[in-house]
Amino acid sequence: MDRVVMTSAGKVRGRAADGVSRFLGVPYAAAPLGPHRFAPPAPAPAWDGIRDALEHGPTVPGPGYPAPMDRILPAVAVPGEEWLNVNVWAPENAEGAPVMVWIHGGAFVNGSNSQPTYDGTAFARDGVVLVGVNYRLGAEGFLLLPGGTANVGLLDQVAALRWVQDNIAAFGGDPANVTVFGESAGSMSIAALLAMPAATGLFGRAVLQSGGRHPVLSAATAVRIAGHVADEVGVPVEELRQVPPQRLVKAQQELAVQMQSAPDPDRWGEAAVNGLIYAPVVDGDVLPDVPTTRIADGVDLLVGSTRDEYRLFIVPSGLMDGATEVTLQAVAAKYGLPVGALDAYRAVRPGTSPGVLLADVVTDWLFRIPMLRIAEAHARTYVYEFDWASAAFDGKLGACHALELGFVFDNLSRTTGLTGQDAPQELADAMHRTWVSFATSGDPGWEPYGQERCVRRFGTTVETVHDPRGGTRAVWEGIR
Repeated sequence: MDRVVMTSAGKVRGRAADGVSRFLGVPYAAAPLGPHRFAPPAPAPAWDGIRDALEHGPTVPGPGYPAPMDRILPAVAVPGEEWLNVNVWAPENAEGAPVMVWIHGGAFVNGSNSQPTYDGTAFARDGVVLVGVNYRLGAEGFLLLPGGTANVGLLDQVAALRWVQDNIAAFGGDPANVTVFGESAGSMSIAALLAMPAATGLFGRAVLQSGGRHPVLSAATAVRIAGHVADEVGVPVEELRQVPPQRLVKAQQELAVQMQSAPDPDRWGEAAVNGLIYAPVVDGDVLPDVPTTRIADGVDLLVGSTRDEYRLFIVPSGLMDGATEVTLQAVAAKYGLPVGALDAYRAVRPGTSPGVLLADVVTDWLFRIPMLRIAEAHARTYVYEFDWASAAFDGKLGACHALELGFVFDNLSRTTGLTGQDAPQELADAMHRTWVSFATSGDPGWEPYGQERCVRRFGTTVETVHDPRGGTRAVWEGIR
């Protein structure tokens, strides 16, 4: 059955079935090409009549993932120029329902709101209006050009949140009860939104999954990277605006290989350590300061990470099995860990391989510790840890990065490449219910992190623990 809704730009036609209405590819801003390229998002042009919102909208060009990661995280590519679009799933006949706005991950260069995992049917089934956002990625969203605006990809997210404020009531949502949530680069984006004046008042709750405040670039580094992009393409930096998007994607891939093979801070700045050529830029204007130095007042937070985040990046390629004690020691030294710090990790996993310990150290540096720093800085923060191990890759993935997504969205059938065939539905029920509860009332069902360091562990059992792996947490004091 069709359902028609009036938005600020015109009427859209969605489809309703089994109690859920779905609207796909609805523009929230103008196509970011031509005069709007590398500029802050402009309002979506109005249209006459009724616009079909039955198929996913265009996706931002990206490189996709190399093999074998492409089998685990397949890319979705939809041609077209109206990249700045939202998908909406809403309960039929809803009025004043809580709203959740999803910001996808993908290292700021990949991903889209059309990934099958991000289908919002289960949220709408359980009384939530779910909005999935596309935003500019890579050079299109985070290249800092001379005289240009920084972080237009983040400003896209702000524009989508303003679209929610202006339009979500027509879909049955409550604009005064908005929760923004995201994973990986989406979570890092939310950390930035919490510090951005332009995002003030656009949401009252936030869920940050596996991505905190640290992977940001200084303006000086962003300018340096723009110069590297220009050199790679073979044009003056002032002429990058005329380079086709796909050529900039190719340049990003080539530069990523260069940085990975020779991560020299003198050439790459913070990106050499963060591993991200494109990331939010602390420009003093759009993003005034490092996230969590400023955190929006009055926002309730739910933050967390998976137990074995970094294994996603080194198990499929075989790098975990090939890691040596020399590799482990070098990484610990690069991060500034003190002598003896690795003993705390060996105490947690006695007799294990250097590759497993390497994954634990990088997991803490890149994901777990940044999330805990947010909890320490903000009083009303609830913390979770995802601790269920995947059967994929002979069980070596453990509780890896992105594994929780199928559970949160209650879409396990869409994530078997990552979870394996026998992921427990009861765990998906528990996690999904927690996210719905937090978005509805601000209460996920356990105490804030606080002095007791309360953490909700989602694994073979669901339980509240206190300061899990406190010994390895403590080695990062004053470092991360």
